[in-house]
Parts: sequence; C-alpha cells; structure tokens
Amino acid sequence: MTTPSNNPLTSPSAGNTIPPGPAGVPSLPQQNLASPNVPVTVVGTYPDYAMAQQAVDTLSDAKFPVERTAIIGTDLRLVENVLGRLTVGRAALAGAASGAWFGLFIGLLFGLFSSSNWFAVIIAGLLIGAAWGAIFGAIAHAATGGRRDFASRSSIQAGTYSVTTDAELVDQARSLLTQLNWRASGAQ
Repeated sequence: MTTPSNNPLTSPSAGNTIPPGPAGVPSLPQQNLASPNVPVTVVGTYPDYAMAQQAVDTLSDAKFPVERTAIIGTDLRLVENVLGRLTVGRAALAGAASGAWFGLFIGLLFGLFSSSNWFAVIIAGLLIGAAWGAIFGAIAHAATGGRRDFASRSSIQAGTYSVTTDAELVDQARSLLTQLNWRASGAQ
C-alpha cells in the first residue's frame, strides 16, 4: 500500500488530493504489482503458451516458489478463425440447439412443480424450445441480408509468452529450466 506522502495523487505538492476510501489511499495501476519492492526479471521467452506453462510446471515440480512467477503474453492480436459457410439452415440448426437447452431448462423447472407426467413436461419444453430457437435463428440470419454469411470463432493470442520471477530467484529458475532443456535434448 502506498502512503499519502509518496503517492502523486495525494501529495500536497500535486495540488489535488484524493481522500482515502474504504480500502485506503488509491494508487496508480502500475503501482499495484504483486511484490512492489522486488524487481521482476524474465526467466525465459516461449513462442506458445503450452511451452511457457510447461516451464512453470517444471519449476513447480522442482519445488520452486511458483507463486512468485508469472506468464506474460505480449504482442496481443485478435484472431478470427472462419469455421464455415453460414446458411439459413445452419443458423436455424444452431438456433434449435440453443433453444433446446433453454427449453430443457424451462421443462425441468415446470416438471419439478408439476403433478402430471414430469418426463412429458420436460420433453415438451425441449421440443418447444428447439422449435422457437430454430425459427428465431433463421429469422435472425435472414435479417442480416447476407452481410455475415460465415461462422467464426474469435480468440486473443499472444506473439510470445515470457515467464518472469523475482530478480532474487532468477538464477535458480534459469538453472532449473536449463537442466530441463539439457535432459529433453537427450544429452548425457
């Protein structure tokens, strides 16, 4: 936590003071590090998340204090993978699937409080939900007028992943990861 004397937001010389809230004096985002007084150093940089995760797992297996490490992704980019052509039929099928789940949920609720055949109530809810979902899915796709005739999945990916740790532990972490690479290479 920062004190009022070293926080630029509340220092008297700054001219503007922010009163402390229920959690204390606010601090700038870059001051909210896990260990504010300990510098952080990069142990290794990896091209994909799985390799960075494997490095941290290796450190954990060697009883390294992994609570003092972080995996930081840099060069973030949005990747949209096109899954296929979207037609009115496919939109109706996707709508039917999501409507069926909602109908199943509603059918279960009604089935719990029904004195009649609860299985029939659940099936009816599922079928009604699927029918309405298909209708709304087809109408929603037709309303776009062909502006979005493909299905896709978006994800945020990083160009590189860096494993960092406190500067006082960096030599130990690098030594453990070097041993991992030495063993993985098959060298004797």
